[in-house]
Amino acid sequence: MGAPIDQQPQARESRAPGGWRVLAPFQVREYRLLIAALSVSIFAEGMWAVVMALQVIALDHDPAALSMVAACLGGGLVAFVLVGGIAADRFPQRRIIIAVETVNLIAVSAVAVLGATGRLQVWHMAVAAGTLGIAAAFFFPAYSAYLPRILPADQLLAANGVEGVVRPVLQRALGPAAAGLLVGATFPSLGATTVAVLFGVGLTLLIATRPVTASHIDEPEHEKPHVLADLRDGFAFMVRTPWLLWTVLFASVFVLLVLGPIEVLLPFITSARFEDGARMYGLVIAAFGIGGAIGALVVSSGRLPRRYLTVMMLMWGPGALPLIVVGWTHSFPLMAAAVFIVGVTDGAGSVIWGTLLQRRVPAQMLGRVSSLDFFVSLAFMPLSMAIAGPVSKVVSMQTIFLIAGVGPVVLAAVAFLAARMRRDEIAHPLQ
Repeated sequence: MGAPIDQQPQARESRAPGGWRVLAPFQVREYRLLIAALSVSIFAEGMWAVVMALQVIALDHDPAALSMVAACLGGGLVAFVLVGGIAADRFPQRRIIIAVETVNLIAVSAVAVLGATGRLQVWHMAVAAGTLGIAAAFFFPAYSAYLPRILPADQLLAANGVEGVVRPVLQRALGPAAAGLLVGATFPSLGATTVAVLFGVGLTLLIATRPVTASHIDEPEHEKPHVLADLRDGFAFMVRTPWLLWTVLFASVFVLLVLGPIEVLLPFITSARFEDGARMYGLVIAAFGIGGAIGALVVSSGRLPRRYLTVMMLMWGPGALPLIVVGWTHSFPLMAAAVFIVGVTDGAGSVIWGTLLQRRVPAQMLGRVSSLDFFVSLAFMPLSMAIAGPVSKVVSMQTIFLIAGVGPVVLAAVAFLAARMRRDEIAHPLQ
């Protein structure tokens, strides 16, 4: 087994010509094409989240229907993410990413055609959502394992920061806002058509990239073990690494408490409390995305925090408290401000987390560990989405979002103490 990336000899720290650390990865051609394709795809995913919600509501105005479709998306991701991690460690990550974009294009195109011909039904949306979830299960581990192969270690924080800026701005801000305006002025099937075109552009950019011929990481030559041995080794590494195990366990319960209310209930809250609910929903999600971008940009523009685990858990734990406001307020500016703050803390914590995986996990098992991270941390995602709608019929929105805001604070404290994170970050400095 090779040494973790943070223990390998490091090249001289590189920066962009202007000296701004976050721009350094753009000196690499393959990264420029990759991030361009990723940006287009992320914008498409942001539009799809709103198109999917509004299309399901147009077909069946029932929170349970949207819960079912959203649960299919999460279920596909969770069911296949371990397979995606094994694939990322066994096959060229570039090919996996291209295949994922192809599947995305086909699935959304089918929804667009069915919608345009008046044949679309809720079960079609569920199948498309499940397909997109399965595709995402292969994308995340492949992308995480691909970055260290095209970029030196000292540029990984910047690259994760770029994604941390691009993803919330496009997926949670501009994409949803654009979809809300487009669907609000026209009809959902036009939104699906637009998403399909964007996936086609992303696929074209990915095909333009070149296969990696020289990697920035050194891996020993050895025969690949059985796939079950692959999975066992990755699981064993996670279990014997307290900071990794407890952060993933924290994330799993965090998702159960938070994701369903945001993804399923927020569209109904904005529809009930504000005029022009579709546009208001898109703008609230946009505020969340802008906050995430700012949080990611601030973290990635400097060095990794010395107390990186402490900062990360503070971002994800107390950072969720403003969700309480979402459940109570009838003021759009106040609701937007609350989700903006949650976005800032979420974006900052996510950039630190992605960098820790790439620097403290052995390179040859990064795909598996990334997939285990997604599997365990997102294990309750389908359940959260599936129960959010039915629970809202018997429990008030105020109570649901109160639990979503307070719960992560308690969970973060338990994880931080159980994993002895303060001692760990002192023993393993990454400066």
